Amino acid sequence: MKWQRTVNSALSRYTGFQLNRVGKPESEPEVDIRRPADPKTDRLLDKPIFIMCPVRSGSTLLRAMANAHSQLHAPHELHVRRLEVGFGTKLSERAMEELGHNRADLEHLLWDRVLHRELVRSGKRHIVDKTPSNAFVHERIATCWPDARFVFLLRHPASIAASWKEASPDKRGPEEAVTDALRYMKAVERARKALPGLTVRYEDLTASPEAETRRLCEFLSLPWEPSMLEYGTQDVIRKGLGDWKDKIRSGKVQPAREIPQDVPEVLKPICKRWGYPA
Repeated sequence: MKWQRTVNSALSRYTGFQLNRVGKPESEPEVDIRRPADPKTDRLLDKPIFIMCPVRSGSTLLRAMANAHSQLHAPHELHVRRLEVGFGTKLSERAMEELGHNRADLEHLLWDRVLHRELVRSGKRHIVDKTPSNAFVHERIATCWPDARFVFLLRHPASIAASWKEASPDKRGPEEAVTDALRYMKAVERARKALPGLTVRYEDLTASPEAETRRLCEFLSLPWEPSMLEYGTQDVIRKGLGDWKDKIRSGKVQPAREIPQDVPEVLKPICKRWGYPA
């Protein structure tokens, strides 16, 4: 109605807000997530590597060890899946449609370009991303990069939950930490079932770092390098972009902590699926 448009126009002009009818969200509709139409043209990256992992699973350690390899660039958590593309006008949307692109296609082009730029700047051959939340969109990542390779990093679920609580004790208690960490574990398990890849256990990585990094290099068809065992000082150690604790600052692999004796009941099923004592 005309009066509603007039009121909304005035509200927007003077307050920056508008009235919207309940039940009609303003978010963009879902779009098709599809493979690149022409991989040779649409993708600059060749066989990117993604570490699918829960939070507090030792992923910063594995990332640092990988980054110490002369052919692997494993920067801090990149969160590229949060980069979004929007159409400023219907005309721009129609123009992209004529070129064969929907919103998801353009986001994939952006993701690929950002990672490729980072890889080129590093001077290495392969990029590794270990952002834990990638597990929630593993299907989209595999669709975006059909040649992607996946490494699944596991840790005893009770240790994950305990470390997640300790990471922000003022933000989450024991029960909240268990519930939140379990979301990531379930996402990783779904990814493991859906995608081929290599499974690495944090406990094995810390107990036998040479054997596990050799397995990783074999999976990636790369020669093993002893530099992976002493990864050195990290460029980015910051909460939200990876681990920032003293262990990772040491530059060397540290022993894993003792597994908690009391395993929360809700974690026992995934302990069993991952082959851990519960």
